[in-house]
Amino acid sequence: MRLDHVSYVATPGHLADVVQRLGSAAGAAFADGGIHPRFGTRNFILPLAGGTYLEVVSTLDHPASDRAPFGQAVKQRAEHGGGWLGWVVAVDDISPVETRIGRTAVEGNRHRPDGYDLRWRQVGVIDLIEDPQLPFFIQWLCERSEHPSYGGSRDLHIDRMEICGDPDTVSEWLGEPSNHPLDNIDVEWVDSEEPGLVAVHLATAHGTIRID
Repeated sequence: MRLDHVSYVATPGHLADVVQRLGSAAGAAFADGGIHPRFGTRNFILPLAGGTYLEVVSTLDHPASDRAPFGQAVKQRAEHGGGWLGWVVAVDDISPVETRIGRTAVEGNRHRPDGYDLRWRQVGVIDLIEDPQLPFFIQWLCERSEHPSYGGSRDLHIDRMEICGDPDTVSEWLGEPSNHPLDNIDVEWVDSEEPGLVAVHLATAHGTIRID
C-alpha cells in the first residue's frame, strides 16, 4: 500500500505561521495549494520524493466545512489546537475499497492558484473521525504531472511515521501485513494519549527532523 500524503491541521488564524515553521524546519518552501470548495478548506503543500507530500490544511468560513466529513475532521482537529489529522493512502481503483468498507467514495476537487482544477475520489474520512488511527483512501483523477508531489526534492522524503493504535486493526482496514503496512516507509507503533498519527520523521538535506 502506498502512502500518498500526510495532513497537518492549522487553526485558521495561524495557517501562515504553521506553514512558515514547518517549511523552515524542512528547509523548503510550501506552495499555495488553493481551496477545496466541496470541503470548506484550503491547504498549502510541500512536495516530497517518492510520490508523497505534506499538506497543511485549515478550514474556511464556509458552510461546507460543517457539512462535508473532511471539513468536519479538519475543524474538529483545529478546535483542539491543530496538529496531525492523519495519513492517506493512494489506490489505483477505489471501487474495491468501497465494496470492502461498505461506503461510496465522494468526489473531491481543489482550485489551484494557477487555475487548474485538481480532482480525485476519496473514502474513509468518516472512519478517520471515529477512529483517528485509520487512514483514508484516495484515487487521483489527474495525470501524474498534476499530482501534488510532482517536482518534489530528492532531498526530502518521509522516513518514518509514529502512529498510536492497534497494528491488527489498521492491517485489517488496509488489507496489508501488520508488520509493514506501507511500501518504503516504516511505521513505528507508539503509546500516546490519543490514537492517530503522532509524528512524522522527515529526511532532509541537513538530517532527519521529527514533526509532532
